[in-house]
Amino acid sequence: MKVVIARLNHETNTFSPLATPLAAFGAGDPRGPAFGSDAYAAARGSATAMGAFIDLAERKGCELVTPLFAMANPSGPVDASAYRVMCDVIVDAIAQGCDAILLDLHGAMVVENVDGGADDGEGELLERIRKIAPVTPLAVALDLHANVSERMVRHADIIVGFKTYPHTDMYETGAHAARLLFDMLAGKIKPMVAIARPGVLAQTLCQNTEIAGAMRDGVEFARGLERHGALAASVFGGFYLADIANAGMSVVVITDGDAAKAASWAEDCSALLKSRRDEFIFRQAPLADSVARAHAIKHGLTLLLDHGDNCMSGGTCDTLGVLEECLRHGMTRIGVGPICDPQAVAELIDAGVGATVTIALGNKTPMPKISTPIGPPLQLTGCVRAISNGEYTISGPIYTGTRCYMGRTVLFDIGAARIVVTEQTQEPWDLGVFACAGLDPAQERYLILKSRMYYRPVFAPLASTIIECASVGVCSSDFSLFDYHRVRRPIYPLDA
Repeated sequence: MKVVIARLNHETNTFSPLATPLAAFGAGDPRGPAFGSDAYAAARGSATAMGAFIDLAERKGCELVTPLFAMANPSGPVDASAYRVMCDVIVDAIAQGCDAILLDLHGAMVVENVDGGADDGEGELLERIRKIAPVTPLAVALDLHANVSERMVRHADIIVGFKTYPHTDMYETGAHAARLLFDMLAGKIKPMVAIARPGVLAQTLCQNTEIAGAMRDGVEFARGLERHGALAASVFGGFYLADIANAGMSVVVITDGDAAKAASWAEDCSALLKSRRDEFIFRQAPLADSVARAHAIKHGLTLLLDHGDNCMSGGTCDTLGVLEECLRHGMTRIGVGPICDPQAVAELIDAGVGATVTIALGNKTPMPKISTPIGPPLQLTGCVRAISNGEYTISGPIYTGTRCYMGRTVLFDIGAARIVVTEQTQEPWDLGVFACAGLDPAQERYLILKSRMYYRPVFAPLASTIIECASVGVCSSDFSLFDYHRVRRPIYPLDA
């Protein structure tokens, strides 16, 4: 049995100014995406859905074709030529003939200037596949933040989404999708897929499945459907930073041969989410109030989450509003990072370790699609403490074993704060973000992280207090910063 297995992941923030070329799909690796045997090597053993696909297919004795392993950090719309290159290698592999298709996709990809597919990159890919393989069994694993379209549902036999945020079940989701596909191939099941929409533009800070709340209850409802006979039930929180028709929450349910039951169960779960829609909107305090609260804490490590500039939601990773407010309050022993500023990195490296230098740091990337401008770069004087290549390996539990690349990295000490400055954006999902530059977060009183949720498994256990900070950026939780034109209306909270 011949199986085509591929990964193509991007969560698109349509308000982000960051470009998404082909090279971005190496997730920081300057070589870009992996193709063919390199894709197999990158995926095998990884804690991803594609890693699970490979494991299950090899245990079945299948012949594997792995045309692509590609993942870009969230950013602006994907370059059209890059999208074509990656889709072409998947479609070409399928065109050579296969018995089954397993795809590790995100579900929230937007592409620049692609007729018919600009707002729905995954739907466009699946439609292309169905033109050459109309009946070949096809299973898809999606991110919990997918903006699922009817076109995706129409062209996939199986859709299974993550049930955790932070995402610690990527591998398990892939295994679930693959098991259903092989059961379908064996004639054991006849999957019927249905989608329902509660009409909620949920914010990611309200989609944490580790704490009690509407999101966790929605996921538990879906798990209950699976216990009562659904082949799969997935609650998708959606990605609200996308001005596209399909943005927002959805529920996808698969049953064995019973389309009416799939639709009914999807609507039941959707109704629960709709009834608790207010719990999916984050109410943030003013930045000055949050920082004042942090300053009043006298013991332990306090995490200050600069979630308005989170690179894993498309942020530029270079705004300094939170640091500026902390300095204004006279706070000291602050760890910061990573701050993406290639110009500053070059200047600091030219100065050399031990040098004292004054630089203009951060706030350099224009953000024309939000209504509130960021301030000018901060003029800071400090000492260059360390220079590194910015590489480390994630220890887990998210993306365990993945090699990460921040570009050239500098530890810049301004007295009150020690700042990790990088050439590339990076989510602080591992202590390696700081350790590779010689900074030990546990020795700081405050730690400014540009993160929403991925920090939790590693950094939350170190902290006595965690405070979300209402910074300006393209990932803000303030809906007034964004001008939506294309999202399907009515939708809460844009419409009462």
